[in-house]
Amino acid sequence: MSLLKSLFGVPEAAQEAAGGGATDTMRRITSALEEMEPERARFIAAFAATLSRVAHADLEISKEETRAMEKIIMERGHLPEEQAILVVQIAKTQVRLFGGTENYVVTREFARMATREERLALLDCLFAVSAADDEVSTAEDNEIRRIAEEFKLDHGEFIAARSAYREYLAVLRRKDPGGKAGA
Repeated sequence: MSLLKSLFGVPEAAQEAAGGGATDTMRRITSALEEMEPERARFIAAFAATLSRVAHADLEISKEETRAMEKIIMERGHLPEEQAILVVQIAKTQVRLFGGTENYVVTREFARMATREERLALLDCLFAVSAADDEVSTAEDNEIRRIAEEFKLDHGEFIAARSAYREYLAVLRRKDPGGKAGA
């Protein structure tokens, strides 16, 4: 069984269709994951896949978002720099190659492995990443709400995390008569 299959549930045929799973990025990520303890590798892979659900909501992950994601994951996800960079690379590759085919399963797996504090830290990371471009879109907000539910976090925990990003929430920004956001 391949590493992608064991960590993400990706069938061999899908890997081959996406270039055989042999890109330089995937080789580097696979090599780094194989050096970790299996449980830690699964945790990081699930963290990355869950993060990718929100990071890719606008169908693009820019260089600025990548740098912001690395910093946010280090600070708020409590991961060392090397692992934070790895998580970002996995998230970007996961989205590019496989999209949302395993979102629910992977998110539930993360919830199973993670402590409540780790789930709350990732929830905060999701909002922080979505706010990296100075706006949490309604689509991103809705996706984060679904993830919080899959994490079995209560509504109050979701609202507490969300309120830290209130100024970025598109749904709360007023529009002027010309349709532009205003204060």
